[in-house]
Amino acid sequence: MKIGLQRRGFLGAALAVIAGAGVVGLMGAGEAPKKTYRIAVIAKSQSNPVFQAARTGALDAGEELSKKLGADVKVEWRTPVNEDAQQQAQYVEQLASQGFDGIAISASDANVLTAAVNSAIDRGVVVITFDSDIPASKRLAYYGINDEEAGRSVMRELAKAMGGKGGKIAVLSGNQNATNLNARVKGVKDELAALKDKGFTLKDVYYTKETASDAAALVQQVQTANPDIVGWAMVGGWPLFTQNALDGVYEKAAIVSVDHLPEQLNYVKSGQVAALIGQDCYGWGYQSVVMLVDKLNNNKSPEKVINNFPLSVVTKANVGEYEGLWNKWLRKK
Repeated sequence: MKIGLQRRGFLGAALAVIAGAGVVGLMGAGEAPKKTYRIAVIAKSQSNPVFQAARTGALDAGEELSKKLGADVKVEWRTPVNEDAQQQAQYVEQLASQGFDGIAISASDANVLTAAVNSAIDRGVVVITFDSDIPASKRLAYYGINDEEAGRSVMRELAKAMGGKGGKIAVLSGNQNATNLNARVKGVKDELAALKDKGFTLKDVYYTKETASDAAALVQQVQTANPDIVGWAMVGGWPLFTQNALDGVYEKAAIVSVDHLPEQLNYVKSGQVAALIGQDCYGWGYQSVVMLVDKLNNNKSPEKVINNFPLSVVTKANVGEYEGLWNKWLRKK
């Protein structure tokens, strides 16, 4: 009986050696298994073209890094159809439980997301924020514009378009809980304060649902009800994502907006919008994935926690330079 058991033991060991040899033969002598990194991108909403550009950037980075590193960088899109901070928080929790390695997220509401992000990080997930930060969280880094400077740039360009003559300024913003939009509004107000001696004053800040139809309707209603408004500082370009949004507005007020999507460029070309302050929407996704993989693969953190890119100022004089850029960002021919 003992001899039989010994023989079975020897046979099992031999089979294990043979199986192991087979695996080595398939992989190649000394070849390590291919590393796999699972990364999710959580933007604010699926329909907004700025986030579609971020998705393209993230996918491109995943493909390029997979080839460069000989790894499998899998990028998945987990974004609510419409803005929903609670849904974003649920996605973060699900991704952490599913074993994802990294998350890139643009926060609809930093207060709602802080706990979920910190919990994911405590479970070993690396988190980068883009576009809209979660500053009280343990996130590794942020990539996006300096939002206060973007707001100041909007107001500076608006003052130029108004010939420095002053007047009542309306500010258009979106989600009142969005960190990035509130910082832009602050920038507009700070620049307005600096222009007070020239007669520039704030009429009010108007908040809209971040859809083209809602934003366009609000702007037209406010302008009609307040004919003393002679300038619009838009910290988001939502009304300009549709046609004829400024009818009855541009004839009475100068307009400057954040973002430089193709639809917005048409308003600059027609002279209805004086200037656009552009963002690297493609880079939101691309650079976030690069930073995540650098941390996961090389244990290398970005040199800075807050990473800003230069702002683009688009006017009628240079609008041609930006046409076609979005074809790449949205993967259009």
